[in-house]
Amino acid sequence: MDWCRYRFHSRWDLDAPPADVFAVLADGDRYPRWWPQVREARRIDGRTGTARFRSLIPYDLEVTVREARQDAAAGVLEIMFSGDLDGWARWTVTARDGGTRALFEQEVVARKPLLRRFALPGRPVFRLNHALMMRAGCRGLRAHLDAVRAGRSGAPPAPGGNPV
Repeated sequence: MDWCRYRFHSRWDLDAPPADVFAVLADGDRYPRWWPQVREARRIDGRTGTARFRSLIPYDLEVTVREARQDAAAGVLEIMFSGDLDGWARWTVTARDGGTRALFEQEVVARKPLLRRFALPGRPVFRLNHALMMRAGCRGLRAHLDAVRAGRSGAPPAPGGNPV
């Protein structure tokens, strides 16, 4: 088993229309506004950007992100990672009972030396760190969507944002 390889799944059930959820998830430039652990997102060009993450463990991860697929009709967003993490992530956004289900899937290999050095003993902590990051992201997205609906943040961005 490659102890540096991770596979993650999260399901977010949201009380907002799928088009609104997709639009927010497609706008990677704005993730730091609603997802506390996404510390920085910067655009390089129309399909590429960089991002810096930090969750419970006080250790930043930096990646270059490249858009692989953005299909609003299918509700699918896919990105490729390189840098401290190599791999991919996918959001699949579908309607559910008056709201939206956003399914997150990710497969990555840790490349950052400290993560590799502590891969075996640190694995449960790294997985917990990711779970806490995803929980905070879901809370942040719910609050952001509520603010948009209440007119406090303006309209959701149109699809076609940065892949970060």
